[in-house]
Amino acid sequence: MPDFCVPLARVRAGLLEAGYTVGGVRALLGPVAGGALARDEIVPALRATGGGTPLDALTRLFWLQVPVDAHAVKGLADDLVGAALAELSGGQLRPLLHVEPLESVDGVEGADGVDSVDGVDSVDGDGHAGYAVSDLKVRPGSGGAVAPDHVVGVGGASGNLARLVIHSPVDNILDLGTGCGVQAVHLAARNRHARIAATDVNPRALDLAAMSFVLSGVDGVELLEGPFLEPVRGRRFDLIVSNPPFVVAPSGDRRFTYRESGMPGDDFCRRLVAEAPALLNDGGHCQLLANWLHVEDVPWDERVGAWARESGCDAWIVQRDVQDPAEYAELWLRDSCEAGTPEYASRYEAWLDHFERRGVTGIGFGWITLRRTGAERPAVRVEEIRHAVEQPVGAYAGRVLDGLAAAEEFSTACGQGGMTTLRAAPGIVQEQIGAPGAEDPERIVLRQTGGLRRAAGVGTVEAGLAGVCDGTLPLEPLLDAIAQLTGMDAAQVRAHAAVVLPELVADGFFEVP
Repeated sequence: MPDFCVPLARVRAGLLEAGYTVGGVRALLGPVAGGALARDEIVPALRATGGGTPLDALTRLFWLQVPVDAHAVKGLADDLVGAALAELSGGQLRPLLHVEPLESVDGVEGADGVDSVDGVDSVDGDGHAGYAVSDLKVRPGSGGAVAPDHVVGVGGASGNLARLVIHSPVDNILDLGTGCGVQAVHLAARNRHARIAATDVNPRALDLAAMSFVLSGVDGVELLEGPFLEPVRGRRFDLIVSNPPFVVAPSGDRRFTYRESGMPGDDFCRRLVAEAPALLNDGGHCQLLANWLHVEDVPWDERVGAWARESGCDAWIVQRDVQDPAEYAELWLRDSCEAGTPEYASRYEAWLDHFERRGVTGIGFGWITLRRTGAERPAVRVEEIRHAVEQPVGAYAGRVLDGLAAAEEFSTACGQGGMTTLRAAPGIVQEQIGAPGAEDPERIVLRQTGGLRRAAGVGTVEAGLAGVCDGTLPLEPLLDAIAQLTGMDAAQVRAHAAVVLPELVADGFFEVP
């Protein structure tokens, strides 16, 4: 056992005893201080944590990152120093690293972009999954600059990925570009007996991830140093997850290993989509976050759809946001604390020049989910979803892929003159829109109350089917009955259904039993 493991194990016990969990900190701060902290204002949080309890002290030290009296942590001071989490000077502890509690993302809905939400099925109970150890935004002695080997902590991106990952149990997992280890901690909470390999090109990231695992009570994670997929070539996994260095920086720029790969444009994500499937077992999934370029005269969904087709997998790709080149440059210059520095203007110019040379009109951000099936004609869906969806997505991501594959099969069956049974998906409601008192609605809408919360304008045939399809009766007699009730031609009703139903299956309004 490494030397740091012994004090870290004692620190873990002390953190849990003090109630230093997301739930504990949330209750301590309350909504006003918590809201101010989300705006990077710590004064209300300092007022809320002045009670002198160990939880107050730990929250100040590791969440607010301010010095605390060593006696306030109730005997933990020596272990915090021994584990290199804090330093002691003049009777005060000062943080050297950021220690953030994590709660399970399983089973409970949370707002997009918020990583820590109440949950169940965790390592330590009450929704607590573990801890993530990362660098302070600016390390002591760094002169105010972000270090090139900076290890970023928990954020909106890591939360999005954690909520995207499928809930199906797996035995063999790869966390590619593990950083501080947050994905591996979440995965270990859900898959207690799985083998987990975690890779990173940054040795410091692997060191901090190892600390995260000890603090989280996670044993046996295999830590591997190396770029891209090189440390695990030739191996196979049931699940690959990655929050990769997807930032599209000026060519050759690799100032910060946690966000920039050094590959041109969005090549890192493109290559990962193309090459990761070779490392998947049959039925295995690869899930990642990605940025992709919007280029003049080339629809973005065609560019990214080509990545998916190259993978040979069922693929579901969702664009959640788009920024113009100036917004994107500003975001990442703020991220690296370069706003307000003498180099800011020249760096900003370099980013804009880079995008202009490539004909970039915007940069998209979203999710990519691949599933290796060996199908001759994999199902591929590339779409934009900007509205809020039910969280965690991983609870139903598998069903989304099932629906895409089923739609392909259903469409093929319809093209060959046959139809199977269908059932209306759970949680579908029907809305009728029209003038008050009108005999017939102007518009009928099917709406999903959960999942992706899609809405679809439908006709009388689809609305009628949604009311009677339960998976027990073949479609043909149901369509004939609808034709008879509406006075429509039966052949036309069947032809209409063959056109519209595959899309409604793909969108999750109907399921193939």
